[in-house]
Amino acid sequence: MNDRDFAAEILAHPNNPYPVYDALREHGRVYFSPTWKCWVLSHYRDIAAVLLNPSVFSSRGRVTNVIEREFPEDFLSQIKPLLHHYSRGVINLDPPAHTRMRRLLQKTFLPRTLERLADAIRVTVRELLDAAEGRGRVDLVADLAYPLPVTVIAELLGVPREDREKFKRWSAIVMEFQAVPFPTGDAILRSQVGIVELRSYLAEVARQRRLEPRDDVISELATIEIEGDRLAEDELLSTCVTLLVAGHETTTNLIASAAWLLLRHPEQLAALRTDPALMQPAIEEVLRFESPLHRVGRTALCDTEIAGTKIRKGDTVFLLLAAGNRDPAQFPEPDRFNIARTPNKHIAFGYGVHFCLGAALARLEAPLALQALFERWPEARILDGSLDWHSGVMRGLKRLPLAT
Repeated sequence: MNDRDFAAEILAHPNNPYPVYDALREHGRVYFSPTWKCWVLSHYRDIAAVLLNPSVFSSRGRVTNVIEREFPEDFLSQIKPLLHHYSRGVINLDPPAHTRMRRLLQKTFLPRTLERLADAIRVTVRELLDAAEGRGRVDLVADLAYPLPVTVIAELLGVPREDREKFKRWSAIVMEFQAVPFPTGDAILRSQVGIVELRSYLAEVARQRRLEPRDDVISELATIEIEGDRLAEDELLSTCVTLLVAGHETTTNLIASAAWLLLRHPEQLAALRTDPALMQPAIEEVLRFESPLHRVGRTALCDTEIAGTKIRKGDTVFLLLAAGNRDPAQFPEPDRFNIARTPNKHIAFGYGVHFCLGAALARLEAPLALQALFERWPEARILDGSLDWHSGVMRGLKRLPLAT
């Protein structure tokens, strides 16, 4: 019988859940949450083992299984478009279906393929910093970390500049119901509206690209063929929505957290300025220390065990990636931010077959944004005042006021 509701404590401490994660790891390797009604893992080795075992722990229903379990049939009938959307797409499939889609998508997201975006990213960063120049203070989230990734994703997909504000709005709406483990019906319905609108928009863009392909990802995904295999319309749309929402949120949080951490650790920032080769290890340490994605779900496909605890077929298992990334059994001095840390085999982008497709894009954008930021405003400092964090599936700063 659990006498402590760790999940409720995590939700109650959005600005600093790490002490709760520490207590959860000390409590044991497997914990059943009465709040989330699922098993929770917080140790690196257990999280990695589940991620490496898709034949037992399924990604199907990773977003919607709680909704389907907890809401009545009459409500589920109202959200069929949302449920259908999350039954498709590369992140919601297991091998061999996942392997097939990954094969079709992989080339588009190789680092050498994405490198073509570097100049466009630099231009966008410069434009955003120019727009904030002269004020004496900026909100790094609103002025750089938030608009940059959605602009880059839109550029990657081939969305016209004049439609990018729509993308920002759709991204926020689609993510709304995922902010908490148990969303309200109203939040789910609002997210469904965003999904339907976004898919409709992307379907029209894909139709145009099939007729007149361009140098963008929607054109590639709409026309790619390997040994006679192509993406179906549903697969293409679900993948593009995932690119927008997951890629945008993750990179926004990464850039803001990186700036916050480096400014709070001036000795680390000084080391980075002395040795620019530390930039990539610094990004990896930010990903470990302040993971943008805090938890993912899996569903047991059969009766099994984790660390001697019986897990029944159909049970949900929540993997606290951010807790695993602070596990002292894997990372010496896990609560120390150290940009020269090596090795640094974090799981911020997942592990195994579902390793994040967009990882290379985040690793391209964040260094370019940070380099430009610290070159433009070398005396930047965080303004006094407490900072609030979004804390759900994703975690990131709501704002980061800087004096420039």
